[in-house]
Amino acid sequence: MPGSLLTDTESFIETAITVARESGQLLKEIFGRKREVYFKGEIDLVTDADLRAEELIVKTIHARYPEHTIVSEEKRSRTGLSPYKWIIDPLDGTTNYAHGFPWFCVSIALAIHDEPVLGTVYHPLLNQLFWARKGAGAYLNEEPICVSATSKLRYSLLATGFPYNIHTEPEPAVSRFKKFLTHSRGIRRAGSAALDLCYVACGCFDGFWEANLKPWDTAAGALMVQEAGGLVTDFQDRPFAPAMPEILASNGHIHGQMVAVFQEERAG
Repeated sequence: MPGSLLTDTESFIETAITVARESGQLLKEIFGRKREVYFKGEIDLVTDADLRAEELIVKTIHARYPEHTIVSEEKRSRTGLSPYKWIIDPLDGTTNYAHGFPWFCVSIALAIHDEPVLGTVYHPLLNQLFWARKGAGAYLNEEPICVSATSKLRYSLLATGFPYNIHTEPEPAVSRFKKFLTHSRGIRRAGSAALDLCYVACGCFDGFWEANLKPWDTAAGALMVQEAGGLVTDFQDRPFAPAMPEILASNGHIHGQMVAVFQEERAG
């Protein structure tokens, strides 16, 4: 059981929080300056800020836990056979960051045997540090958070994101967006899956969905929702794991209604 290996809880949490704040401060200090931007795909960007933040995070974790595995979006990873795996997105919302749009974060999770047991998500411009530990709740800075009480999808504010293949395969994302647009109060598409999940966890959003994601996009945020009392699955209501490419997160009350919309969309 993962909990039996979580013998150094305070050290793990302190490390995750400290390095999230330090890398977030780095991103904040250089935000708005002209950036070196590279293309991983047609619209998938990476900046020198991503790489600098990643280097800081990876070096710190490796220095403290040299035997642990590290998986990071920009590939400065460290492999091994350890059951401990740190899952890192040094800058979630890179396109926003590159354009000077102030909506981005650092996301760090620790998984044991591939099950996330703690996570931090830090929005440096708002000084919002979301953190959670499995079985111990979710927090925004020092205050406990919980999901919303909204019980009807019609009155819900939802969030989503569009995949990087939207230019070549727009129909699935557009079809789902249209369906939820007619079933909800509104939808926001801000460009950071990790922050969207945290905003579900703290009750600002009632639900979130997105496809074609990676573990570093969702590992910390999904745990945040679960520890705040919400529900996280795939689009077909199967239990979620970070390796899954799609995620549906909600306050739990509207989850079945959101699954029904996906079923309606698949039926044509």
